[in-house]
Amino acid sequence: MSYLVLARKARPQTFDEVVGQRPVVKTLQNSLMRDRVAHAILFSGVRGVGKTTLARIMAKAINCEKRPAENPCNVCESCRTITAGSSLDLYEIDGASNRGIQEIRELKEKIRFLPTSSKFRIIIIDEVHMLTTEAFNALLKTLEEPPAHVYFMFATTELHKIPITILSRCQRYELKRVAPVELGRHLQNLAQAEGVQIEQGALDLIVREADGSVRDGLSLLDQVFSFGEKNIHTDDVVQVLGLVSREVILRLTRALLEHDSAVAFQALEETFSFGMDLKRFTTDLLGCFRALILCKINGCDELLDISQSELALFQELAREYSLQTLHMQLTLLMQGVEQMRYSGQPRLALETTFLKVIESHEVTSVVTLLSRLDSLLAGNSSQDNGQLAVDDKGRVSGMVKKNLPVPAEVAEKVDTGPVVEPGPLPEEPGSFAVSSEPLGQSAEEEDEGEDEGLDEVSPAPLVQSEEIPDHKQLPRIESHQRNVRRDWMDFIAYVRERSVWMAQDLQRADSAREQGEELLLSYGDSANCTLLCKDENKKMITEYVLDFFQKDLSVRFVLPDQSCGETREGQASPLKERHQLANDPLVLMTAEIFNGQIGDIRVGSRFR
Repeated sequence: MSYLVLARKARPQTFDEVVGQRPVVKTLQNSLMRDRVAHAILFSGVRGVGKTTLARIMAKAINCEKRPAENPCNVCESCRTITAGSSLDLYEIDGASNRGIQEIRELKEKIRFLPTSSKFRIIIIDEVHMLTTEAFNALLKTLEEPPAHVYFMFATTELHKIPITILSRCQRYELKRVAPVELGRHLQNLAQAEGVQIEQGALDLIVREADGSVRDGLSLLDQVFSFGEKNIHTDDVVQVLGLVSREVILRLTRALLEHDSAVAFQALEETFSFGMDLKRFTTDLLGCFRALILCKINGCDELLDISQSELALFQELAREYSLQTLHMQLTLLMQGVEQMRYSGQPRLALETTFLKVIESHEVTSVVTLLSRLDSLLAGNSSQDNGQLAVDDKGRVSGMVKKNLPVPAEVAEKVDTGPVVEPGPLPEEPGSFAVSSEPLGQSAEEEDEGEDEGLDEVSPAPLVQSEEIPDHKQLPRIESHQRNVRRDWMDFIAYVRERSVWMAQDLQRADSAREQGEELLLSYGDSANCTLLCKDENKKMITEYVLDFFQKDLSVRFVLPDQSCGETREGQASPLKERHQLANDPLVLMTAEIFNGQIGDIRVGSRFR
């Protein structure tokens, strides 16, 4: 073959010629100088970064007649035969085509013999991850204790597929992607050696397409050289490699940010005219938005593998928009690209995504809507039929509306002045508290004594429901009732906010069930509820149960040896107080005036 492609022609023959990978190269050179070369070396990394090249250079350096030296001489017989590929002591096999246990057995038979013309036998297995499990197992013992005249060199692009037993027997070197600056400098030197002048923009395109792979960059550069021109321009690279111009991508990005539908669709049509793959096109577009976001974050410019000219262009564009805008549009694009890949009309799906991105600035955020809703509630209170909640102080809380009609028989007795206070109860955030003081008493009259303040409306004795006149209807009670079985853990959390030790003792209960009007708490060990059975604690638990479940439940402990029955005062008092609050004349009058209904009745302390 008279012609060698650039990837083979420009293959490095010494460590100094390797592009990038300075830490790995320095380590290998020091191991040669100090005679500390491992008997098994594994090179890993993406394609085209120099794994097999470093293995061959190491093979030459180990057998070089001028060893120890930092580089092989490439003059001695061993170096020249290895470079020409005719050395009898270098076995280079492909793990993909020699992956079975039989090939490994044959290899083990060969390495039993001493080298013919060199000092050592070198075994290079490329793509070693392709070996079968049986082949790896057959190689384990030989790899751990090889003959003194044998060195193993492995190369792989998928390190995670190699068994850990093999990895533990090798000295690993992970090769990184080559930096764009180093790769661009290397390609520029090769172009000058070939007598070709190439523009910086064209070179940047090749470097970007190589994506950190030296071999990919050399293949693309060789393809551009085949174009036949001595002066390579950016348009030539775009046409030869079938790429979309960076200007088109940037114009489309700016059109999406500026909400210009016409320019965006024209740029998309221009992209399709190049015949570019949609997946590749969307990848470049997402990369542009990623670059803009990194430019907005301080200290993240170094994460971009682009040229300085492109970096300055992205920084200038990113200054015009906020990070939230860029992030939102990138998220919409990613969702649209994911849908496009599974769509029967990918171009239509992409155009729809563009429209969604362009129209995103007309969408009102949830935060804005909630703030507007809060302002409306603060100014206009609530709906006509709000709910009221009664606490242990006789205060009524709920959603009420201004300018509600007041019954005539009530208007004669009650001054319906400002009775709505903006302060919500802690248990009902966002609701309005209706004062429990007699209606018509202002704040300035509070110091005049209770007798004067109760002249107009004095609280009548507690009445039962049957004592209310027939023409007055009791307000409907809409309680937010909960289920004991379903909401028991929520009740434990509710108690924990008020008493940690009590919540822990309640959580030790073997079971909690509702039976009639009783809440039965079963304990296998009576020591777990000793404190809970005390009268004052039992009263608190009852208040918590009534407030949380909004049911008329009494608490009873079920023990294996004894029964902790109802407390005369602790249990009856909260239930009695709950019924009294429900039938309180002030509560009934408030519900009737505001055309409301009782929501919850709280008998516990407000600040527990």
